[in-house]
Amino acid sequence: MVAQEIRNRLEKHSNKEKAVVLQRFFKTGRGEYGEGDIFLGIMVPLLRKLTREFGDVPLSEILLLLKSSIHEERLLALMMLVRAFSTGDETQKMQIFDLYLKNTKFINSWDLVDLTAPNIVGTYLTDKSRRPLYDLAISTYLWNRRIAILATFQFIKQQDFNDTMKLSKILLTDEHDLIHKAVGWMLREIGKRSLSTEERFLKQHYKKMPRTMLRYAIERLPETKRKKYLHGKI
Repeated sequence: MVAQEIRNRLEKHSNKEKAVVLQRFFKTGRGEYGEGDIFLGIMVPLLRKLTREFGDVPLSEILLLLKSSIHEERLLALMMLVRAFSTGDETQKMQIFDLYLKNTKFINSWDLVDLTAPNIVGTYLTDKSRRPLYDLAISTYLWNRRIAILATFQFIKQQDFNDTMKLSKILLTDEHDLIHKAVGWMLREIGKRSLSTEERFLKQHYKKMPRTMLRYAIERLPETKRKKYLHGKI
């Protein structure tokens, strides 16, 4: 009954006006990346509060929420997984990691990926083989590819840039704007910590990078250098 109790609680916080705004923001129209997604109109701070309030929830109940057609239920479920992962032992972490990767069809929006992939996938793989990320990166499923590159944010924070750059190279020819933005963002995060590392990658690949990816990657560079990259004069 835990999942149903949580659903009932979320329904009490629903806001139709905010739901309309969120459905536009997350591109839920016909042919858009979030086509058909349903929103209750609940903002992230309240979901974070509810995550703490509900405390320890069985994985079986979290999975029921994750399989919901309602965006906020899936997001809350993922926040609960992050919380359970952060406090779990190695066996529990493995269970949550496996559950996450087996259910990526429900992790189907950039916010769901971005708030969770570094904390679960990236953290779990920190001291393990990174092979799962390369399998995700060549998936035909958009959100698997975003999970792959966003998971490396956890490595970047530890000054470990190798897999981010390898995956960025694989995703250079990706056709989706949401991958262009994610790769550019991760390259920019590398640059915050090691500009020479980011520029080594950029100088080798910037002429082949999609424009959005390049713009995101060079956002923090001095204007004169940004213009050189944008005009192909590095």
